[in-house]
Amino acid sequence: MKVLGASVLAMESLVMGFALLLVMKNQSNATLVVGGVIALLLILTAGMLRKNYGWILGSILQIAMIAYGFIVTPLFFLGVLFSGLWVAAIVVGRKGEATRAALVKAGESKTL
Repeated sequence: MKVLGASVLAMESLVMGFALLLVMKNQSNATLVVGGVIALLLILTAGMLRKNYGWILGSILQIAMIAYGFIVTPLFFLGVLFSGLWVAAIVVGRKGEATRAALVKAGESKTL
């Protein structure tokens, strides 16, 4: 679950970095700063996924990424795409952790 979530956030950070290149010429410095903060938070949040607040912050950043689409229009589509990947990382990760826990428990019962 952590690996999938961290990879989604890392890729999102790269996309936000490329979006900042588009913003550099046509927008104000405030939009550059906001985009830079979002990109930095995406990278930092990838490392905080060990705790629940990391997942909460990651979900908030998904909304921020979609909202940045008002400045760089293609980010509406990419934000929704990455949000879908974020949800998939949560769902698939939980299923994987449940399967792993069942296998560990089955292994423990065999040794007893």
